[in-house]
Amino acid sequence: MKILVLDVGGTHVKVLASGQKTPIKIPSGPKMTARKMVKLVREATNKWRYEAVSVGFPGPVIANRPMREPHNLGKGWVHFDFHRAFGRPTKVVNDAAMQALGSYNKGRMLFLGLGTGLGSAMVFNGTVEPLELAHLPYKKDRTYEDYLGLRGLDRYGKKKWRKHVNDVVERLQAAFEVDDVVVGGGNARLLKDLPKGARVGDNDNAFTGGFRLWDKDRKVGR
Repeated sequence: MKILVLDVGGTHVKVLASGQKTPIKIPSGPKMTARKMVKLVREATNKWRYEAVSVGFPGPVIANRPMREPHNLGKGWVHFDFHRAFGRPTKVVNDAAMQALGSYNKGRMLFLGLGTGLGSAMVFNGTVEPLELAHLPYKKDRTYEDYLGLRGLDRYGKKKWRKHVNDVVERLQAAFEVDDVVVGGGNARLLKDLPKGARVGDNDNAFTGGFRLWDKDRKVGR
């Protein structure tokens, strides 16, 4: 099956299809509605052939639909019918969950996505479960996202931010009893040494996850 994968972000929508080597980047931003995104994607990929679509959405997703409007994009995502708009079967998942699935090797894996905010997901035996760790309390009445997201990087600087990342990785390793921790997202490139059992993931793994969503043995929680 040939699959079109969309990794939707606040700055760009990255697009790749089975058999293609180079992703297309489409600028997004606060005026990017769901309808406008589909129009631009279809125009940019009009020569590509695909039978199904995977969409990685920057927010919580239940039953193949976004739960709420994204913070850094336009409106109209929650009730949008992606299947109808693309004219093909479409699966919508949280973007961290999609990248987690693409980063997975075996066992019990935790994924943390360091970007504007903090994305998180677990994968166990090929089943991916989106998590919402970002807004849990961490230190001084602030959340994990306050320390590990872009606000934390700007507030504390790279050196202290890296220490907080390592501390959170070690805490969550112990809490979830995982075999593997993958740290991805745009700011993962700023990291140096991670604790034992943790590794930096490639952001292109989001595309691998989008392809894997259509494997018969893959399941997504919620």
